[in-house]
Amino acid sequence: MGFSTLTSDRERGCLDGQFLIAMPSMTDTNFARSVIYICAHTSAGAMGFMINRPQTVTFADVLLHLNLIDQTDAIMLPDQTRNFPIQSGGPVESGRGFVLHSEDYHSDSSIPVSEDILLTATLDIVRAISDGRGPARATMLLGYAGWGPGQLEREIANNDWLNCAASDDLIFDTQLSDKYDRALALLGVSAATLSSEAGHA
Repeated sequence: MGFSTLTSDRERGCLDGQFLIAMPSMTDTNFARSVIYICAHTSAGAMGFMINRPQTVTFADVLLHLNLIDQTDAIMLPDQTRNFPIQSGGPVESGRGFVLHSEDYHSDSSIPVSEDILLTATLDIVRAISDGRGPARATMLLGYAGWGPGQLEREIANNDWLNCAASDDLIFDTQLSDKYDRALALLGVSAATLSSEAGHA
């Protein structure tokens, strides 16, 4: 499913606004121990963003790449802007940036994902963040995860993923190292428990 199919008037799927949590047995290295926030789930497929993968690119790098600032400006960026969180959102279109954010920022290109979270993938939000006019809560993700028609449903049936209601706090939490374990805790389970259960299946 391409990002272009994500529109504000799209059909809503049962996994929209849910977390997908990789089972400990997940062998695909792209998704092992991943927590994915599903933004769109329709008959055409699904798309979402990994919310627990670090990214070496900084926000200053993004601003420089987009020619929104020069090297001198980059040095003068306030800490809050310099440290704006950027994560690896998934293996599809990994050079493209997306911003998940709170509802206090809205532009014509913003797409509602849930009642409280929007997605914006245009330069206006990058400029707003760099100018200190951005949303109260936000994270930038480079790339996304995508599934074709029926693919995600098959993977869930194959016991590759658990799913649960998303937590906004977890989406915007910048502590990534234990986010997988905290996502599992939303379901009242741990990776160790799941691994031992899988061994006795």
